[in-house]
Amino acid sequence: MQKNQLYMIVGALIVVVIGLGIYVYQKESEPSGVEIRLDESGVSVEQN
Repeated sequence: MQKNQLYMIVGALIVVVIGLGIYVYQKESEPSGVEIRLDESGVSVEQN
């Protein structure tokens, strides 16, 4: 019974670490600066 709990805790920690890694990677890969879009609704300017 205790081995199963240990496996579950280790699995949960692995999922958390992978999730945080993906989050950090996405935040780091976002371009910084100003984004300008031109589409059917007009011009859109966003600061990142």
